[in-house]
Amino acid sequence: MNDSMKDRTRETKKRMHSLRSLRTAYTLLVLLILVSAGLITASVYIILYSLDFIPPSALTPLKLPVIVIISCMLFGTLLAVFVGKLFINPLRRLIAANEEIRQGNFKVRLSEQTVIGELNNLMRSFNSMADELEATELFRNDFINSFSHEFKTPIVSIRGFARQLQRDNEKHTLTDAQRREYTDIIAYEADRLARLSSNILTLTKFENQQIVTDKTEFYLDEQIRRTVLLLEKQWTAREVTIELKLEEIRYNFNEEMLAQMWLNLLGNAIKFSHIGGTVLVRCRKKNGFIRVDISDSGEGMEEETLHRIFDKFYQSDSSHKSEGNGLGLAIVKRIAELANAEITVKSEAGKGTTFSVSLPPAVE
Repeated sequence: MNDSMKDRTRETKKRMHSLRSLRTAYTLLVLLILVSAGLITASVYIILYSLDFIPPSALTPLKLPVIVIISCMLFGTLLAVFVGKLFINPLRRLIAANEEIRQGNFKVRLSEQTVIGELNNLMRSFNSMADELEATELFRNDFINSFSHEFKTPIVSIRGFARQLQRDNEKHTLTDAQRREYTDIIAYEADRLARLSSNILTLTKFENQQIVTDKTEFYLDEQIRRTVLLLEKQWTAREVTIELKLEEIRYNFNEEMLAQMWLNLLGNAIKFSHIGGTVLVRCRKKNGFIRVDISDSGEGMEEETLHRIFDKFYQSDSSHKSEGNGLGLAIVKRIAELANAEITVKSEAGKGTTFSVSLPPAVE
């Protein structure tokens, strides 16, 4: 909360500074126009007087001030029209670009090379906003496509094999082995839909949650051990060895929520480890924080994958051969945010991946 207030205070001071800078630039611009108009007027009158274009009768105390004022207004207006373009033209471009954004063109960008520094900042802020909107639009489209694919694929499989079984009831062309295969596929795809629905509900619940309730005190190391036991079927099937190096640590948080994090991270580590590989889990206190590292012995990840692994429905395996629906790490990220924890990923090709979670000290 204090950090948030400091950020808001810092942002307010920055805006005030920008406003004062813009106000100063505008004031100097007006002063420049006035001084320039006076100097031009004086220069023109000196030149015209030296060339005898101005009769002495025009220099009377009554006429001279009127002529000078009118001349200054004329030259000042011309200068203001010329110099005012420094402000007006960038603002016109900004208005036109905003209209492009409103119509859905998120690729529009503005040149940041203007004379007034604060207008440069305004253009930079607009471009930054456009970058974020374009990224959000791309993510939204990707989310919709992935969501449709994840639901449509199992439904199509279930429908197709169910119709095959229906036709077989009439023609009896399938063998017992084929019937078992089709029913197994139907059951598998139904399980996929159930997991997907469950993960979507879990993620939606956590995304809509702002305050963590039902906090209890528990042993963090014991919670991780229980999670490993829950996943025994998975790691025994892949002949994966689980190495635990856990310090005894008492923690105060929502136990169910934190257990979901370890379940997803450990499940991924087991799934992506080689057959007969090793998953190392370490839990210890470090620099006042509680550090949990989960390392697998898989193939590792490419740089592009590392940047997107926490996106909803993102899967590095575009063929979808491996189980999963791309929501597990999105859930992990949201839980980490609610716990004020930091999660980092290190991966090296051929050497596996390590997820590290730094939990803040528990508030008693």
